Formats: sequence, structure tokens, C-alpha cells
Amino acid sequence: MRKFAVCGVSKRAMGMFIKPMLESFAATSKLAALLDTDAKRFAVCKSEFPEIENVPEYGETEFDKMVEETSPDVIIVASRDDTHVDYILKALEKDINVITEKPMTTSALDSKRVMEAEARSKGKVTVTFNYRYSPYHMRIKELILAGKVGRITSVDLNWYIDTYHGSSYFQRWNRLREFSGGLSIHKSSHHFDLVNWWLDQKPVEAFAFGALNYYGPEGEHNPLKEDGRHCKTCNVKHDCSYYMRWNSRSNSVIVQDDHIDSDEARKDTYTGYRPDQCVFDSAINIEDTYTATVKYEKGALLSYSINFSLPYEGYRLAINGTEGRIETTEFHAPSRVPFPVPEQTIEYFPLFGSKETIHVVKRDGGHGGGDPVIQEDIFMGEDPKRPYTILSGSKDGTYAVTLGEAVWRSAKENRPVRIEELLSQQTVKS
Repeated sequence: MRKFAVCGVSKRAMGMFIKPMLESFAATSKLAALLDTDAKRFAVCKSEFPEIENVPEYGETEFDKMVEETSPDVIIVASRDDTHVDYILKALEKDINVITEKPMTTSALDSKRVMEAEARSKGKVTVTFNYRYSPYHMRIKELILAGKVGRITSVDLNWYIDTYHGSSYFQRWNRLREFSGGLSIHKSSHHFDLVNWWLDQKPVEAFAFGALNYYGPEGEHNPLKEDGRHCKTCNVKHDCSYYMRWNSRSNSVIVQDDHIDSDEARKDTYTGYRPDQCVFDSAINIEDTYTATVKYEKGALLSYSINFSLPYEGYRLAINGTEGRIETTEFHAPSRVPFPVPEQTIEYFPLFGSKETIHVVKRDGGHGGGDPVIQEDIFMGEDPKRPYTILSGSKDGTYAVTLGEAVWRSAKENRPVRIEELLSQQTVKS
């Protein structure tokens, strides 16, 4: 029986870790402790899972006390992004294994600190990059390993975030770089990890452009230049296109989504937490649009873009190699797409042959069926029958975050940024 302590009682912590721990892996897993900055989160969690009523609770400064009193085997980190590094380092200092939500940290420097601490520790770090576990993404990995595209020369990945999901980042804490690292880290690092994993190569250099095009006070759909508004009480919300696209004049439309908490009662529960801040506030200091070119150690090139305010959500992918090409297009959240969408397939084009269409067996569960499979690997160990490694470690987390920072710095400084430049920064020994 492994004992788990959860640092950060977020919606993600409850859905991704606590619920499966209680329902699917109870025979081998036990929730030993909860730690958070806000005591109200404990009440919300325990009202959702009454069976954990007696699980002890700890404040943000009581990590050492929690470990001493509950002796966890694993620390799960699902708190705000900028706090991940503190809990990871404290756990490693005590030789405790860590499972952390992605991104692992919010900077290359903090990621390097984690790798250095792990090298000194008996504890190990696992990063929950669940995009790898989509059945489509696993099938693409298998096609690459089978040599279908040969030596990979280039990858085109264009990611689209719709006005519902995209605007949510600018309503919450993610909109401040000091909390999220910016969206090139908070969001794009997931995509960069996926490409890094497919290629089995390390990124070496990035050049990028970025901008704040839709949100912030200069956003073209801003009905009024005035800071401090909140959607729930805003007196111009009916003139706001982002609000009215997803709400009626009389009632808020509850749209179910893996990423967004739509429960108004819960939104009002947490202390000092307002996930309905105005997307046009001047406090916003991150970008909503990026394009980037990335060079990899074995010569592959990535052309990447992401946009956080589009009419639909999904991505378009092409992987080119010396033996062929893979293409696929996915539409996320089809209930939010205002037109019929085709079923996702994988198209394979051999360099000297006819196209093959590959239909992938679908799975139930969040993130395209990926969540239940990564949960099995987390709580049961990696599937020994799987012929390739998929569960991520601190090195994977570091290169994903560092590439995200390189993209942001390149856009900010108008120059190519090398990964090694960011990883060669000096750290202070913890």
C-alpha cells in the first residue's frame, strides 16, 4: 500500500489523482494527507469525497509537519504552476518520490534545480504529460518507431484554442507570467513534450514571435477600457463578445469541459480566487499568439504555432521524413464547434506509394482517453507489455519547460535562443 500526500487541492488534483485513487486503485493506494493555501479547498474536496473526511489537512507552510506525521511514499504536486518547484525540492530533500502536474516548473532555472536535486536524492520525479497517452498520439509514436517516415526531417504543428477555453486563461491566475511562466510554458510545453517524445530528440535552438492580439486593454472586442471588472458582476458583459458567445442574457450557460471549472458555486467557495476576471485587464502580461521554429539535435525542424482565440479548438499535424509523411487533424470539444467535424484519422503517405488511412481505436476518459491510461501507469507502474517508454521524468519536464521559455525569450528579445544557454544558468544549491 503506497501512501500519497497531495499538495494543491485543485480541481485537477481531485479529478486526476484523488478520484481514481479512491475508486480504481484503492487496493494499493491510500490518500494520506492534503496540503493547500486555502482551507476552504479541503471542505470542497471532502464534500465531493466524503470517504476522506478524516484525512489530515495541512497549510502551505506545514510540509515538514505533514511528512513527519503522515510518512507519505509519494508527494503529488497539483498546485499553481509557480509553486511546483518548492514542493518538488522539499520532497526530494526528504528522498520522497514526486508526481507533478505539468508544467514541472515555470522556468528553465527551476527545472535545472529539480534535476540537480533529483541527482542527489533517492526520490524520483514523474511529470504527468497526459497528451502522450492519447490513442492517436501513441499510434503516431508506433508508426515512427516502425520506420514508416524514416529519418524525421520536419514537423508542422498548429494548435488552436477556441474563444471559450482560450479566454479562460486570461480570466484566471494564468494571465500573470509570475504565476504561469506565460502560455508558451503553461500550455505549449505540453505540445513541445509531445514533439520531443515523438522525435526522441532534444531541442537545441528556437526562434519565435509572440504577441497579445486579442486580450488586454487594447483587445479589439473590449467594450470598455476599465480595469477590475468581473464577468459575474460586469455592467457591460452583454456588450462583450467573449461573454455573450457562451452565455445568454438571462442565464449562464454551463459548458462542460476538461479544463474549465464551470460550477459557479465552487468559484465562489475559494478564498481570494476569482476565475471570472476581465480578459481585457491591463494587468495581463502574457501573450495569446505564438509562432516558432525549433531546431533539434539530430537535424529535425519544428514549425509551431498556437493561437488562444479561435472559432474552434484542435490541431493540425504533419510529420515529414525520408520515407514518408504522417498527417492528422483533431477537433477538440466538438460540442463547442458550430459545424459538423470529421472523425479523426491518421493519414500516412509513403514517399513512393499510395496513401493509407489509419483508424485508431478510441478510449473513454479525459484528454482523448489518455487520462485513464496514464493513471494506470502512475498507480500501477508502466505497462510492461508496452514496447516503448511513455511516462515522463524530470529530464522530459525540463526540456519542455526550457523550450517554452526559449520561445518566449526569443519573441521578447527578437533573437534565436539556445536551450543550453538557459540550462547553463547557475543555480543555488538547495
